[in-house]
Amino acid sequence: MAVALVAAVLAAFVVALVVDLRSGGGGPPGGVEDVDVGQAGQHTEAAVEYEQSPPAGGELNPIWQNEGFYEEPVRNETAVHTLEHGALWITYQPDLPQEQKDALRELVEAQTCVLASPYEGLDAPVVASAWGKQLRLESADASDLQSFIQSYRQGPQTPEPGAACTGGTAESL
Repeated sequence: MAVALVAAVLAAFVVALVVDLRSGGGGPPGGVEDVDVGQAGQHTEAAVEYEQSPPAGGELNPIWQNEGFYEEPVRNETAVHTLEHGALWITYQPDLPQEQKDALRELVEAQTCVLASPYEGLDAPVVASAWGKQLRLESADASDLQSFIQSYRQGPQTPEPGAACTGGTAESL
């Protein structure tokens, strides 16, 4: 009986693996928007008016925002600099339910080069951004958020792969 159970579990694993490989092997989720953000490395200390909200790239402050979970909004220009380094910036509506904020905190604190902060005026409860990429989500526990992170954190779109996501600023607005 134990042999039959092991065989059944092994068969289920093989089927799941084949299905995963046929579906792209965990690539980017559907609905990812390509955002034209221009050339990287355009530093400015001025406030920037971005074409999208939240921004997914463009001009940036010379100082980057440290990875981590923020209870208060952060400057767009410092967060965009962290995107240039390959980080993901997860923005969430300030009134997002506490259990979803807690889930985001756990997700962010479990890995490097990810930051999350509240963002006024979002058109979705959660928006995940990487350099030139953006995904709108209905909740913090959407499986597509994890797929987005796996696809774009330090991903091929990163202008400065391997650059620091710490040692910048941890200031909020």
